[in-house]
Amino acid sequence: MRRLPVYLVLDTSGSMTGEPIESLKNGVQVLISTLRQDPYALETAWLSVITFNTTAQQLVPLTELSMFQMPDLQAAGTTSLGEALNLLSQKVDTEVARTTADTKGDWKPLVFIMTDGEPTDDWQKGLAEYRKRRFGMVVACAAGQGANTNVLKQVTDTVVQLDTADSSTIKAFFKWVSASISTGSQKVESSGQEVTGLNELPPPPPEVNVVV
Repeated sequence: MRRLPVYLVLDTSGSMTGEPIESLKNGVQVLISTLRQDPYALETAWLSVITFNTTAQQLVPLTELSMFQMPDLQAAGTTSLGEALNLLSQKVDTEVARTTADTKGDWKPLVFIMTDGEPTDDWQKGLAEYRKRRFGMVVACAAGQGANTNVLKQVTDTVVQLDTADSSTIKAFFKWVSASISTGSQKVESSGQEVTGLNELPPPPPEVNVVV
């Protein structure tokens, strides 16, 4: 069974304290409960959660949806985006099955990165590692006005911005992410084609602005 790996790479730095981190927890819960109602996603989507603050860590390894346990997200520290990209690269190497001459591997991973600030580490180094890997679709979300969309544009062409990092906006973002994962699951199951562009995803809600 070819899996569709989905990586959530989430900023849990100190600036996310309060409403943003609570909204993030609720957003991930909405995502899981929505996807569990989708037979395509249940069949193919596997989910991992990587967080980054002063360091990056994988709180949930790649797990099938039915077994997914919500991690405890705490906000503290700085914004090590480079370390997160580096860790994402390592985990994709070890967790995602590659296609070989004999077997079809997993589908290329879908990655959703969310940050509310500027990277505080040598993020170019992590970016260099990340660029050596092949991903299906990578969406970077700038939550609020403090996030640097120019940095995110170097990570992926697909950057969206939320005007605020409050509960309704973050919830709207995660609902769109879950709809996007559902679309991706259905596409790989029915047509055997990967999702590669924003035009193949459901249109973002009004709270989610595409950065061009």
